[in-house]
Amino acid sequence: MELRQIQYFIEVAKREHVTEAALSLHVAQSAVSRQIFNLESELGVDLFIRDGRNVRLTPIGKIFLNHMEQAMKVIENAKREVEEYRDPEKGVVRIGFPSSLAHYTLPTVISAFREKYPEVKFHLKQGSYRDLTDNVVKGDIDMALLGPLPKHDKVKGTILFTEKIVALLPMNHPLAGKRELSLSQLQNDSFILFPNGYVLRDLIVNACQQIGFKPQVSFEGEDIDSIKGLVSAGLGITLIPEITVVDCLPRSTVMIPIVEPRVTRSVGVIIPKERQLLPTERLFYEFLKEFFYMLDSYQR
Repeated sequence: MELRQIQYFIEVAKREHVTEAALSLHVAQSAVSRQIFNLESELGVDLFIRDGRNVRLTPIGKIFLNHMEQAMKVIENAKREVEEYRDPEKGVVRIGFPSSLAHYTLPTVISAFREKYPEVKFHLKQGSYRDLTDNVVKGDIDMALLGPLPKHDKVKGTILFTEKIVALLPMNHPLAGKRELSLSQLQNDSFILFPNGYVLRDLIVNACQQIGFKPQVSFEGEDIDSIKGLVSAGLGITLIPEITVVDCLPRSTVMIPIVEPRVTRSVGVIIPKERQLLPTERLFYEFLKEFFYMLDSYQR
């Protein structure tokens, strides 16, 4: 079994079309077909069901694909580790993040890191809370910034900082002139929140329920920008992490602290438990922890 055969097999399985796989690989279709035929002959099983120009995996093909994808990740990590061993300051960090950390937190820390290590490259992936956790477990990314940290037996989490949840109101809201608010003052408002299943929604709903009301959700948005836009349009109010409006308060809105009760979320970084970080990943991971420790000490 050759590495090239595995690469061709994975590409065909992904695209379910030999011609498209060949175009993606920049090789002749006949070369791809020949390598797949040789692979199946060596294994003694059919990996694909042919349907004209299209193909789809057989049951054993699906099992084989899963193993080969894992094998390719091991090979890619081995190559990266050798390269980074020679010079960790020229490696790659693959990091995931949710939309609530996209505008300020992640750019700030990466900018500070690159001042010290300008040749390190980053592969960034924005996603949902659960998807990012799964990506770290599967090895698709090296680490993820999340708030709060997930409870998962295959990841290790470290809290970096704790931030306030604040109210974002349209400028014409009756409470817009207040310097601070109690959560109970918003119980008759229409809320704009993330959809069900999002951790930030659960945090806000739980905070409201703890003081005796269930928020009336009039609109939902799948990222911070859409939620802020709906508030800016006067369609309701929301509660969001303070850091998401530090440098980008939407037009026609006001941000007001919630003081009764104080609502917070912890933000941290998760890494896989079952895989050691590569040299460049470790460099950035340790920088992350030190950066926020120093920031917290300065703010105190």
